[in-house]
Amino acid sequence: MDIDYRLDGPASAPLLVLSNSLGATVDLWQPQMAELTKQFQVLRYNQRGHGHTPLPGSPLTLEILGRDVITLLDSLDVEQAHFCGISMGGLTGLWLNRFHPQRFKRLVVANTAARIGNSDGWHQRAQLARSTGLAPIAAASASRWFSEDFQQRSPLPVSQLVEQLAKGSAAGYAACCDALAQADLRTEIPQMNVPMLVIAGEQDPATTVEDAQTLVNGAPHARLAVLPSSHISNIACPELFTRCVADFLTEKA
Repeated sequence: MDIDYRLDGPASAPLLVLSNSLGATVDLWQPQMAELTKQFQVLRYNQRGHGHTPLPGSPLTLEILGRDVITLLDSLDVEQAHFCGISMGGLTGLWLNRFHPQRFKRLVVANTAARIGNSDGWHQRAQLARSTGLAPIAAASASRWFSEDFQQRSPLPVSQLVEQLAKGSAAGYAACCDALAQADLRTEIPQMNVPMLVIAGEQDPATTVEDAQTLVNGAPHARLAVLPSSHISNIACPELFTRCVADFLTEKA
């Protein structure tokens, strides 16, 4: 298995898989780790083309991103886990809810949608990454990820995330853009039967509250939480985000 992953927390605790946003690595979840590892064994991993996880030999798809999570669970001999993903990681969670529901107890999907953006936009971004590298994309990312107010109040986490993206693999980023260009689960929402918390950012321009509401309206066992954030809500609202995740995953059925 060639997936780059980290395990933290007590081995006797329930397993929680954390799935990153596009361009981010396992470090994205650092604000959540202290609290989540009190109740879970936390599995963080880098998606294809991120960190030390290589691209596949064939074109990258959402299905490959989802099957990587199942491969990780199989390799760790875990029959069922919880899942929390943000943005592209959240879309991976939607795929898992639809196509591998038996492997998950509960899922949290944050700042995501059944269809993120449009094909032309993703292909254009992929082309930009391949032709110029990630520096121009990283330079413009702060305004997509965070509100102006948060950027002014908390410049350090913003600059750290931007720098991390700039240092990433342009080929990996572009391959994920191409996968997102094709990913569309809108017709699959009614078959997402695992209990699911959908977290939205009230200021998120990329995956809106309306996108989240569409998921909640269509999935049989989904509920909505709206946070005062833009797109990367676990960084902008770390305490609120962590509490929402922990409370939902530990709630008695």
